[in-house]
Amino acid sequence: MSTASLDKEEDSLRSAVTGLQPEHRKYYYELERTKLKDPDTYAALNYIIIGGLHHFYLGKWLFGLLNLMGTLIGFMTFAMGGWALIVFVLVIELPQLFRSQSIVKRWNNAVMAKTLQETRIHFGLAPRI
Repeated sequence: MSTASLDKEEDSLRSAVTGLQPEHRKYYYELERTKLKDPDTYAALNYIIIGGLHHFYLGKWLFGLLNLMGTLIGFMTFAMGGWALIVFVLVIELPQLFRSQSIVKRWNNAVMAKTLQETRIHFGLAPRI
């Protein structure tokens, strides 16, 4: 998904939230505030590419563990060709470093949509898909 379409999706979601009644909006923001992720934090964690910390930040534990284990095994077997595993992890993870802003925006848009849906269900409003 392009940055422009992610921005458009975010604007649409924010408009939908703005259209909620004040008490519904308050409930929405209470749910949302702990779930949204900061793009700068994700990017900073992503600079430590081989640690996989950026995966843990978004709650993708499996990817984080695979990344971390691959890196550790690569370092432990470096002299026996483990360097190739480290290079493989870098090749897989490097593009995420350059797309970190859009990755987090996509994550946050999904969180906003889910939270909006939860809010509508909580107040018995017709859920929109």
